[in-house]
Amino acid sequence: MKNLVLTLALAFTALFSFAQEEGITITVTIDNVTSNEGKVLMSLHTSETFMKGKGIQDAESTIEDGKVTITFTNVLPGEYAILALHDKNDNQRMDFQENGMPKESFGSSNNVMAMGPPQYDDAKFTVAGEDLALNIRF
Repeated sequence: MKNLVLTLALAFTALFSFAQEEGITITVTIDNVTSNEGKVLMSLHTSETFMKGKGIQDAESTIEDGKVTITFTNVLPGEYAILALHDKNDNQRMDFQENGMPKESFGSSNNVMAMGPPQYDDAKFTVAGEDLALNIRF
């Protein structure tokens, strides 16, 4: 009887552990960073966090030969956008010239280059059931 109860408990534990849904992996590559100075900062955003500070996941990477790859893991299905910044002086923020123009390179998902700051509707993409590989250009 003990063996039967133990076997059933083990079976239910295994069943429920497989039922837990893991999120999607998003791998982002930037291959046109202008120098290896500093780091590249990247943030995964929802419409609520976009251009308002930290994302729902934030990451950074050193630069090798003008290229970085950053991975966001366990991303649940939904709509997101990614912002990226080449933080050349490693001060964890974007620096601006006196006229308001950025001193450091930046980009967003979908690579929309518009005058002014990035817009969520231009940068958004959908996460569904498969892992994603994205390329962002500065």
